[in-house]
Amino acid sequence: MTHLFRALPSMDVCLSTLEQTLPDMAAVPRPLVRELITAFLDALREDIRAGRVDDADHLALDSLLPALKEHVARGVRPGLRRVLNATGVVIHTNMGRSVLAEEAREAVNAACSGYCNLELDLTTGGRGSRYSLVEGLLCRLTGAEAALVVNNNAAAVLLVLDTLCKGGEVIVSRGQLVEIGGSFRIPEIMEKSGAVLREVGATNRTHLKDYAEAVTPQTTALLRVHTSNYRIVGFHKDVPLRELAALAAQHGVPVIEDLGSGSLLDLADSGLPGEPTVQSVVREGADVVTFSGDKVLGGPQAGIILGRRNAVDRIRSNPLNRALRTDKLTMAALEATLRLYLEPELARRRVPTLRMITATPESLAARARKLASRLRRGLGGAARVELRPDVSRVGGGAFPERDLPTTLVRVVPSDISATELKQRLLSMNPPLLGRLEEQAFCLDVRTLADAEFASAASAVAQALRV
Repeated sequence: MTHLFRALPSMDVCLSTLEQTLPDMAAVPRPLVRELITAFLDALREDIRAGRVDDADHLALDSLLPALKEHVARGVRPGLRRVLNATGVVIHTNMGRSVLAEEAREAVNAACSGYCNLELDLTTGGRGSRYSLVEGLLCRLTGAEAALVVNNNAAAVLLVLDTLCKGGEVIVSRGQLVEIGGSFRIPEIMEKSGAVLREVGATNRTHLKDYAEAVTPQTTALLRVHTSNYRIVGFHKDVPLRELAALAAQHGVPVIEDLGSGSLLDLADSGLPGEPTVQSVVREGADVVTFSGDKVLGGPQAGIILGRRNAVDRIRSNPLNRALRTDKLTMAALEATLRLYLEPELARRRVPTLRMITATPESLAARARKLASRLRRGLGGAARVELRPDVSRVGGGAFPERDLPTTLVRVVPSDISATELKQRLLSMNPPLLGRLEEQAFCLDVRTLADAEFASAASAVAQALRV
């Protein structure tokens, strides 16, 4: 066994060889590479002790080098990596939600490549406001009097309630006490804000009189929470915003509308009716509206707050706002995304989230045939490739009851299970994620760009070792 240990290459020899054979190694911190080499050699020593390696020739650097390179390459990859999304879920929370438009990516690059005027007034040369970068656009697009941006919609709701409702009661319908991703619930956010929840109505039916009878001198707001991630159907009644706003005005309290996944476009012509737009909520009398920037809007993670100036100005001056504010990269991406909405058809073409949501079944079928053809050429007899009509989902808690017609590319491996293929694809660079259905690994081209077809086909071929 001693001679086997002696046959192992030294740390310095391994390090020198990697630096000579891997051109990108110069940009990797040496301590990290040393740790990875140490772990690789320690694993070999354990194999020797366990009797899994008994030939010194297998321990020569020439024999070990391919495995060592692969081990180090995996170890130096960043934790946050690009992945290929073939699941058909457009706004996939686990994969970073919305893909930014090219214009937004260019704006982020410009903002981070040097200094920028994040809080610089270029007219006076003095201090400016970061909110001015997007406030005018938000007001122009929605009809609101004022706007500001924080880091996500949960933060937006927290900040609004902390500012306008702390120490008072907030009236909410029982049917709107939703839970959002990560087990965050509206009552818990309200508790953190210092506001007191006052539930009214029943789970499935709430009337205007329920709100009216609940108003007291302690009432500080009426809160509506749009149930964007689920629907109540059947024997159901909710109070229209216009009626609720009139009641609130009678008592001198604001109506706060948490839209969750807010949309600036009516997508009914794409088969997605029933979702209120931000503009319609502002028109119908909401004093304050909050929604996400990275869901249906298709921008970066952000929580957008807009509405009447007197309310928004109070929210803006809350010290908590500083803890929740966004950085220059978010503001750059959001401004560029909002600019596209000045021409709605341009937004449909240029914002990837909108483009994927509104893709027609015919265009998806044609693209699926294209991907299937590429896969068949590359896989040969290693898998059977089929096409099948199916559905995609918007995701991100938006349009929960709406299916989007699509065409799946089904890969049925010949020698391994679809589950094993799925697992192998997670280790590819970049990883490829799809869905398992009826013993097949399925790719939905709705969320896979044409430019990603080659990478996806290559990943499947590598996973099947073609």
